Amino acid sequence: MKAIRFAGAGRPLNIETVADPEPGPGWVVVDIEAAGLCHSDLHIMSGMDLGDLTVKSPVTLGHEGAGVISSVGEGVRDFAVGDRVGIALVSHPVEEAVFAPGVGHDGAFAEQELAHVSTLVRIPDDVTFAEAAVATDSVATAYHAVRAAGGVRRGRTVGVIGLGGLGLNGVRIASLLGATVYGVDVNPDTFGPAVEAGAADCFEDVHQLAPQRPDVVVDFAGLPETVAAAVAVVRPGGRVVLVGLAAPVAPIPISSLVLRNVQLVGSLGASKDELGEVYELIARGALKPVVHEVPFTELPAAMDRLARGEVRGRLYTRPRAELRVPVEVA
Repeated sequence: MKAIRFAGAGRPLNIETVADPEPGPGWVVVDIEAAGLCHSDLHIMSGMDLGDLTVKSPVTLGHEGAGVISSVGEGVRDFAVGDRVGIALVSHPVEEAVFAPGVGHDGAFAEQELAHVSTLVRIPDDVTFAEAAVATDSVATAYHAVRAAGGVRRGRTVGVIGLGGLGLNGVRIASLLGATVYGVDVNPDTFGPAVEAGAADCFEDVHQLAPQRPDVVVDFAGLPETVAAAVAVVRPGGRVVLVGLAAPVAPIPISSLVLRNVQLVGSLGASKDELGEVYELIARGALKPVVHEVPFTELPAAMDRLARGEVRGRLYTRPRAELRVPVEVA
C-alpha cells in the first residue's frame, strides 16, 4: 500500500510503498477514507520536543483518521468489518494516552491504518469521513479546551486567540455553550468566519480583549506574546487555557498569576467520550467543520502551505481516492 513516511527531523516527507498491515489481538485494520493535516504534524517534522511523547521514525504520520474496518484481530468483539469509525487520539485520562497514531505507531497518511480497538468511535450516518477525521483532533481538542479545561458555560465571556482550524471550532463550541465570544487573530480575513461561527466581535491584538473582562481566554496560538497577554487581560480570578505550541517558552509575570488569582491551564487533545459527543453535535448540524480536500500525492506541498499560515479551516486528504474505480454512465 501507499503511505507518506517521515524519516526524521528536517527531512522531507516521501510517498513510499509499505507492507499491508495485519491486525494482532485487540487491533483492527481501517481502510482510511479521510485523514486530516495538523500543525502537530509540523511540530513532529521540525523535531520539536514533545515532552513525554516519543516519536518513532521512520513513521507514517497522520493522527486524524477515519474510515471503514476491513479486518479485525483476535478478541475484537464490539466492532466488525464494514463499520465506519473514527480513530480517537485519546488524551484523557492522560494515563490512557498509549496508542497515539502517527506518533507511537503508523498513522493515517496511508491507504490503511492499524488501530487499537480502544480508540475506535463509530461515525454517525450524518457525519462524513472528512468531518469525522478532522474531528478527532481539530474539533475534539477545541471541545475539551473550551468545555472541560475552560469550564465555559452560559453567561461567561470568552476570548479565543488564533482563528485557524481549532480556533474557529473553539468559537463555535463556546457559542453553543451560551457564552459571549470574542476572537483574536493577526489576520483580519479570519474575522468573517469567526463571526459566522458565533463571535460577537474580533480583534487583531489580544490586549483589545481587556475591556471585555473575559472570564476565560483560550489560546490556540501559543506564542510568548499571546500567552503573556492572555494572562494580563483575563479578569481577576479568571482562567487561561493554553493549547497552542508555537513556542517552547513564554515569559509570564508571577505576580499576574498570584496577585490576580489567575489560573493557567494546559489542554491537550480530548477523551474518547468527548469525540463521541462531538460526532453527535456534527450529526445534528450544530457543528460544521470547515474542511478542504488536497490530493494525497500533494500532501507534502500542502504541509508547506500549512507551515506558511496559508490555510483557513482544516485540510484533509483521501489516501484511497486513486483506488476508486470510476462508474461508467450508460
